[in-house]
Amino acid sequence: MGKEKFEDALEKLEDIVKKMETGDLPLEEALKSFEEGIKLIRSCQSKLDEAQRRVEILLGKDDSGRVKQFDGEDSDYK
Repeated sequence: MGKEKFEDALEKLEDIVKKMETGDLPLEEALKSFEEGIKLIRSCQSKLDEAQRRVEILLGKDDSGRVKQFDGEDSDYK
C-alpha cells in the first residue's frame, strides 16, 4: 500500500465506507474493512502531509513559521 497513488487509496477508502454504511457486512468482514480503512486513512494523511511540506518549501517559509509570499523569482526551476 505504500506506493499506492493518493487517488487510488481514496477511492478504495470510499468503497469501504459505502460497504460499511449498508450495515450488511458480517462482523469479521466489517472489522477487516475497518482495519484496511484505517491503513488507507493513514496513507492518505501521510501523502497530504508530504504535499503540504513540498508546497511550503516551494513557497518558502520564513523563520517565524509563516509562509512567505511566492514571487516566482527565487525558483531554481527556470
